[in-house]
Amino acid sequence: MSETPKGLPWSDRFLLGHSGMDDTHREFVALVDTMLTCADAAFPAAMQAFLVHAQAHFAEEKAMMEATDFPATACHVDDHEAVLGSALEVEPLVAAGNIEVGRQFAAALANWFPGHADYLDSALAHWVVKRSTGGKPIVVRRKESVIA
Repeated sequence: MSETPKGLPWSDRFLLGHSGMDDTHREFVALVDTMLTCADAAFPAAMQAFLVHAQAHFAEEKAMMEATDFPATACHVDDHEAVLGSALEVEPLVAAGNIEVGRQFAAALANWFPGHADYLDSALAHWVVKRSTGGKPIVVRRKESVIA
């Protein structure tokens, strides 16, 4: 079982080499980090901001997949729909005062996102960049410091 994250700071390991997707993912990570670290009183607004972002983020990626005939569209969209479905179930519970279920959802997102980005989103970025430029995405990552 995965450890519950204390936050979800941005890491260059999330970079895909597609500037639009990278910018959207920075926002996604910031919103999840906020849900994991904000005060309980601020959580309902953070949840609502995440929900608005997720709807736009996932619709944008779906449109990109459809426009480029991405082969794994169904799998990728199914993954997004599962997350969005969960968010839509959790949001009214949070609005009714159940912050703990919201925190659990945020922790699940923090555990889900790295794998989703590594596999499904990186494949999409590669596909889109190759279709538009004929080459592979270029990703430059900063070396991250390790605190022991």
